[in-house]
Amino acid sequence: MNTIIPIGLGEYKVSTCPTEILVAYGLGSCLAIGMSDPRANVAGLVHAVLPESNGNGSNNPKFVDSGIRLLLADMMGMGASRHRILIHLAGGASVLTIPGYTQTFNIGSRNIAAAIRCLLSERLSITSKDVGGNNGRTVRLYVCNGRMTVQSIGQPERTLFGP
Repeated sequence: MNTIIPIGLGEYKVSTCPTEILVAYGLGSCLAIGMSDPRANVAGLVHAVLPESNGNGSNNPKFVDSGIRLLLADMMGMGASRHRILIHLAGGASVLTIPGYTQTFNIGSRNIAAAIRCLLSERLSITSKDVGGNNGRTVRLYVCNGRMTVQSIGQPERTLFGP
């Protein structure tokens, strides 16, 4: 029987337990970054809220950049190889629109851009993504095989990556 592990705002989890499903519920402008190494049977998910730590909170998963680095370090500590890690992004929607404040309040697109910058600096590439738009999402990362699913509000769940 599978165990659902909710990943709250600004939290992350790395697991080697094949019965666990890591879930980030109700992503709006937040970004879920899922990583898996199928050979090492390790997977992790971060539910990042804001784009960059700017040196403050460098060990805080609420930021996209530090969340990615924490997730990557913990996965490698559990046997993952950075050359085998598959990376999936979901979320980053524009849920708050105020005329004249597009850049200030568009946290979703800023979160996506921060993830791309961070992954490039780490020399890692994105395997799959479902980002942007105006709809919230829930994501599930299956530790047993690295499959990541996305369900947008009012839509059926679909596989973003995996069997």
